[in-house]
Amino acid sequence: MAIYALGDRVPSIHPDAFVHPDATVIGDVTIGAQSSIWPSAVLRGDYGTIVIGERTSIQDGAVVHAVEAFPTIVGSDVVVGHLAHLEGCVIHDGSLVGSGSIVLHHAHVHTGATVGAGAVVTNNQIVPEDALAVGIPAKIKEGASSRP
Repeated sequence: MAIYALGDRVPSIHPDAFVHPDATVIGDVTIGAQSSIWPSAVLRGDYGTIVIGERTSIQDGAVVHAVEAFPTIVGSDVVVGHLAHLEGCVIHDGSLVGSGSIVLHHAHVHTGATVGAGAVVTNNQIVPEDALAVGIPAKIKEGASSRP
């Protein structure tokens, strides 16, 4: 696995976490217990902090990045789908970020929310708790819930 310090920015990976040998973790990145980072995923904490909670899955090809002004915080029990891109945002516990979606600076995806595949959550956008956000730019699907 490719795990790199970048100056004084050193990854911290819980011993119970799984990082696939083809994933890349660079810099100021913390990965919680029982989380999994899959092939070709890149977590790059070069200019900012990335925190991944417990039991979270960062799937194949996902990119997680942060900038100094906007750390990227991903809660516990989150799924970040294949080829998704997180950039300086907060993904709260129990949320799903669909494959190929993008969540940008200072956006918040609240507890239990779902970002549909291919959606773009724009800068400063809020996805409410248990909501479903779809489209480009992402819109909240009225009357829909991510929970049964």
